[in-house]
Amino acid sequence: MAFQDLLDQVGSLGRFQILQMIFILISNIIVAPHSLLENFTAAIPSHRCWVPILDNDTVSDNESGILSKEDLLRVSIPLDSNLRPDKCRRFVQPQWHLLHLNGTVSNVTETDIEPCVDGWVYDQSTSFTIVTEWNLVCESQSMDSVAKFSFLSGTLVGNILCGHLTDRFGRRLIFICALLQMAISETCAAFAPTFLIYCSLRFLAGISSSGFTTNCGLLMIEWTKPEFQALSTTLLVCSAGIGQMTLGGLAFTVRNWHHLQLMMSLPLFFFLVPTRWMSESARWLIVTNKLQRSLKELRKVAHINGMKSSGDILTIEVVRTTMKEELEASQTKSSLWDLFRTPILRKRMFLLSFVRFLTWISVLGLLVNLQHLRTNVFLLQCLFGIVSIPANLLGMVLLNRMGRRISQLLILSFFGVSILATEFVPQEMQIARLVLATLGGTFSFVAVGSTLVHANELLPTTIRATALGIIGIFGSIGSTLSPLCMILKTYFDYLPWIIYGVSPILGGLIVLLLPETKNKPLPDSVQDIEKERRISRQAKQKDTFIKVTQF
Repeated sequence: MAFQDLLDQVGSLGRFQILQMIFILISNIIVAPHSLLENFTAAIPSHRCWVPILDNDTVSDNESGILSKEDLLRVSIPLDSNLRPDKCRRFVQPQWHLLHLNGTVSNVTETDIEPCVDGWVYDQSTSFTIVTEWNLVCESQSMDSVAKFSFLSGTLVGNILCGHLTDRFGRRLIFICALLQMAISETCAAFAPTFLIYCSLRFLAGISSSGFTTNCGLLMIEWTKPEFQALSTTLLVCSAGIGQMTLGGLAFTVRNWHHLQLMMSLPLFFFLVPTRWMSESARWLIVTNKLQRSLKELRKVAHINGMKSSGDILTIEVVRTTMKEELEASQTKSSLWDLFRTPILRKRMFLLSFVRFLTWISVLGLLVNLQHLRTNVFLLQCLFGIVSIPANLLGMVLLNRMGRRISQLLILSFFGVSILATEFVPQEMQIARLVLATLGGTFSFVAVGSTLVHANELLPTTIRATALGIIGIFGSIGSTLSPLCMILKTYFDYLPWIIYGVSPILGGLIVLLLPETKNKPLPDSVQDIEKERRISRQAKQKDTFIKVTQF
């Protein structure tokens, strides 16, 4: 934890931190919405079977004269169980007698009906999506969820790979590689000739998304002092909210999925240029025994922050003396098993992973299933982004005033309640549903930010990225399962939304089992955590002794 002393000498929130944060936040505005692209690129427009007498422009006259489009639709398309034109079936031959039923029962049998063997006709006034391009409707409608599943399963693999790679090769290198991979894979996805290739490219984008998000947070919090760590994470989540607004606005104006995909992907290449001037985490360089590089980065930061005199007096010996305990601990190479070797870290990993799973199954369950809420998806996406910014700032105030545990309990509980309330409000009350859905989306952003803040502050620098990767795996499992929960609608309409609503409430209760980290310095090694535990235990014993003697 002695790194805080070095950080105070070079500036813990100066021009350098502000510039690096601004670049990371702007990058995140473009990268974060990629997880929600299928809300628009895979939207399902109104559709029906292609039928000759409607779509061949060769309609013949009959005994009734020229027929209207509604009459032709009536004799060509059967009604579904809701008495609406069926989207997946048509009559083998036009049923002209239906024009003269006048409310009597039809004698049409199943042998007169067939699936859409000649394809479908889509509502041209809405978007051109991957659904219309590859006919992902009726028997193939589940493929729509597969597209979402591809990206989310990529984030799962990314969490497995990128956490270890980040602790091994550094935050900056993995950040750049993830950004480059996302730029290439998402740009290529716009030109995918088949659905399989599209899903493969989205899978690669999901992998890079995990590496990018993890290192965004680390490159911000590892350069700031404890008082500003919650602010850093909050700003990161706010930038994702701005990205949602950007995506909603672009999707409303650009209805062709190829163009929308390119508009969200090509800017990523330009963000690769400024990465040349990004600084590696000096905290990570020191605990991995790369003292010469860490000294160079510290002097660079001191110069940018206008503290040149402090930078000049920094030497290898000063760094070595200040970080003596951490350097001794670093002689024993950290591994994955360190997270489970000590009881205190094992408990933290289990609880943080469970909370992340419960939170993300609800967050993604809400965000990728906006169409199921039967509200204006474009408006809802923009509202999520707009309201999330003040809500996250309020969440930051709660984290700093009430502490990490109590504030998370409140935030996650409100998130769960808003999801439950949205689904159980009648369909006719559209304004109420829109307001509640917006609140749910808002609390989802605040919930993500609060859980990230707490996790970062509970884990040691030497294996922080690896630990976050493992926790992220459970979050990715939750987010990957969330679209599949919609299959449960076949058994009970409200069941998926009950799962999405109850999960964060349970997660908020579990958070109470974790220690408070408000205004505490980041631990740099496993030994720091064990030392902190001993001090905490001694303080409790002292308080107990004082109370007993007073009694």
